[in-house]
Amino acid sequence: MNWKPEDYPSVSPYLLVREAEVTLAFVEQVFGAERLRLHMRKEGQGVMHAEARIDDSVIMMGEVAQSQEAHVHIYVPDAEAAFARALAAGGQVIQPLLRQADGDYRGGVAEGNGVIWWIAQEGG
Repeated sequence: MNWKPEDYPSVSPYLLVREAEVTLAFVEQVFGAERLRLHMRKEGQGVMHAEARIDDSVIMMGEVAQSQEAHVHIYVPDAEAAFARALAAGGQVIQPLLRQADGDYRGGVAEGNGVIWWIAQEGG
């Protein structure tokens, strides 16, 4: 008997956002995310639960009236290209891409829905 859905990681971030469609569109455009599940609340009262796959990870989210800021760190093969896509998708720079003390090349972008995405590439 399976204890988790096939091809799901053991741990997934769960984001509480004001508008799940905003975050889903952002991760699709910036990270090439694939939507997996979308469950609506009864009588058209918004998204109850949504999921999207980014590379080998799954992010989950639900809508709430008052979201709190969340931070997600993501490694990508080309940080500069992903950062540019994030800005083109309406993201606002929190921190420009910089070589960090740990050697990673990383910067932060707020997507306008309470989530800050820390886009990183291993420094090597």
